[in-house]
Amino acid sequence: MAESLSELVAVVTGGSRGYGAGIAESLKKHGAEVWITGRDEEALKAASDRLGVRAVRADVTVPADWDRLFDDVFKAAGRLDILVNNAGAGVRVAPVAEQTDDEILRSISVNLTGAILGCRRAAPLMKKQKSGIIVNISSICATEAWPGWSVYSAAKAGMLQFSKCLYAELRESGVRVTTVIPSWGATEFQQASDIAPLSDEQRKRAIQLSDIGEIVAQICSLPSHLEVLEMTVLPTIQEIVPL
Repeated sequence: MAESLSELVAVVTGGSRGYGAGIAESLKKHGAEVWITGRDEEALKAASDRLGVRAVRADVTVPADWDRLFDDVFKAAGRLDILVNNAGAGVRVAPVAEQTDDEILRSISVNLTGAILGCRRAAPLMKKQKSGIIVNISSICATEAWPGWSVYSAAKAGMLQFSKCLYAELRESGVRVTTVIPSWGATEFQQASDIAPLSDEQRKRAIQLSDIGEIVAQICSLPSHLEVLEMTVLPTIQEIVPL
């Protein structure tokens, strides 16, 4: 039987739009006290007002922002039960030979290092509670290969392997770690990454924000003695031809 999220405290990074907003909305609907983060203060406030959640402007690549975020959460709520590392960006989708050093470093930082920084801080807090769940949002690029996606894919594959190792480190403390691996979504990722957008029909049949939100909420609602190590979510409209 699923457990309620009532009275649990959740943090969702990149929560002002896209999958992050869908996840925050679902966690809130299922009873959690939700905090969202993002770099765009205007978008963050709009999402906070619309979803009825709390917001802290924070950049996941900045350690001091993580410290300030968790300080704010603990001062207000006294605990952390759910951490969803959703923040990410395409930065630049292009062959690695065409990318700058700065683009490569930024992609690894926002898509992998930022989540590791958050987990480093969440892990001891959850271990002390002897409970908690960390959900890391990866990408189908972690398991498949396409030209132009090498750097982004390396970061997302790193997220997947990091999550497995983190689960092994935290398992005996009662802390769970799950990686969700989505593919095409009805988000702004294509526009933000300057790649061909999905057609209207593809967007309609892609993963919706509420879909990924409900998936994360259900994972967090599982009885505490059960672990979902990883979950791949594909829209049936997408054909994937592996390398």
